[in-house]
Amino acid sequence: MKRKHPGTGPHTVTVFVFPGVRLLDVTGPIEVFSTANEFGGRYRVQIASEDGTEVITAAGTRLSADLSVDDVQEPCDVLVIPGGPEWESLIKDDALLDVVRQLNERSRCTASVCTGAFLLAAAGLLNGRRAATHWRHSRELASRFPSVRVAPDAIYVRDGQMMTSAGVSAGIDLSLALVEDHYGAEVARSVAKDMVVFMQRPGGQSQFSVRSRAPHTHQQMLRRVLDAVAENPGANHTLTAMARRAGISVRHVTRLFYEEVGTTPARYVEQVRLEAAQGLLETGDDPMPVVARRTGFGSPESLRRAFVRHLGVTPGAFRASFRTAGRGHEGSGVRGGAVVVEARADDDELSAA
Repeated sequence: MKRKHPGTGPHTVTVFVFPGVRLLDVTGPIEVFSTANEFGGRYRVQIASEDGTEVITAAGTRLSADLSVDDVQEPCDVLVIPGGPEWESLIKDDALLDVVRQLNERSRCTASVCTGAFLLAAAGLLNGRRAATHWRHSRELASRFPSVRVAPDAIYVRDGQMMTSAGVSAGIDLSLALVEDHYGAEVARSVAKDMVVFMQRPGGQSQFSVRSRAPHTHQQMLRRVLDAVAENPGANHTLTAMARRAGISVRHVTRLFYEEVGTTPARYVEQVRLEAAQGLLETGDDPMPVVARRTGFGSPESLRRAFVRHLGVTPGAFRASFRTAGRGHEGSGVRGGAVVVEARADDDELSAA
């Protein structure tokens, strides 16, 4: 994205709001762009609703609009499409989707926050593109819109003029990236420090997901295996041990995992162990060797490799970040590296298959 030369007009950001919109999806990006103005940025932020009247957010807060969609005549540099808890109803609203298409035609960059990706997808604006949304809804986005290549662990994704971000606060990450595009890394870094947020958030969305539950299956022999893994992740769960426990052949166990669980036995066991380790790190004080032994990883190094591979953070960083809010750091504040947090090239993508 090209930066404007000094002396040219400000970057115009249009945030589209509608009844039931999630409040932080709106205010997070606005705060980033308005704070950037304190450090050399030049943004003009405007809130547009369909008819120019105020809307009531999902939190019950009233948001005033600066103008109606029809009043948005000049092209804007950034269009922000937030999400809302009632996205399933929103994507069935043809009039609303027409408004999204109309605004997109007048925007140089269209960016969604959280479930706002569903609005873009339903409007046909993400066909053939990579996209991100809240981890809780990634599979639903892939299932409903098979032409969208969903990156489930990405904090945000840029594909051409379209940008999509993960859940709620990820709209801040996306907005910081746009500030860097427009005014450089130093301005974006200043904004991040002022807001006390990461310039580069450690890890992807996997670290925020809920604990895995053993998949539902009617195969009792497989159920015994799944229950045993969940009840004691640190036990012996080699393929041979699982086959013996189920009373079937190794080949049959492997086939049942593919058919019923959708993955290999080894990958399933590692995922359960990983989530068990997350729980111990969040709630206990056990040293890493104990955590590794109790969850079946064996050694702290094996535990570390699994965390970095799947979550993008070390076990120590995970414990520090997610166990408690604590008292806060008494040092000089947040320090950041690069601003842009794109989806990694090796991110898995979800499909309807």
